[in-house]
Amino acid sequence: MHIEKDLVAASATPLVLGILAEGESYGYAIVKRVNELSDGRMRWTDGMLYPLLHRLERNGLVQASWGRSDAGRRRKHYAITEAGLEALAERREQWQVVAEALRQVWEAAAPPGLPGGAEPAGGFA
Repeated sequence: MHIEKDLVAASATPLVLGILAEGESYGYAIVKRVNELSDGRMRWTDGMLYPLLHRLERNGLVQASWGRSDAGRRRKHYAITEAGLEALAERREQWQVVAEALRQVWEAAAPPGLPGGAEPAGGFA
């Protein structure tokens, strides 16, 4: 399944903030976590992630620090800030409204006999 670029972009900030709310992380691990959460259906690249992390850092939603991998290589670690937690809570509320609106539209538009759809006339399937 291909996920439209607009939807990936719209979901990127709450996904990254949510992942960082689980604990400090670094770029490759964030990309890997998104892949796990989406069962491989969302494929992020470094070119998409790092500009987002830098923007979140500039906006005070995450903070970065240098650390070392198990192999001794330097890598930048990211942690969510208090402002990031507040932004995540706000984004969560926004997405819940969007998800509920979509659920209602899809339920109303589903063909009869499909999950979420209206019962066929007379109640017979």
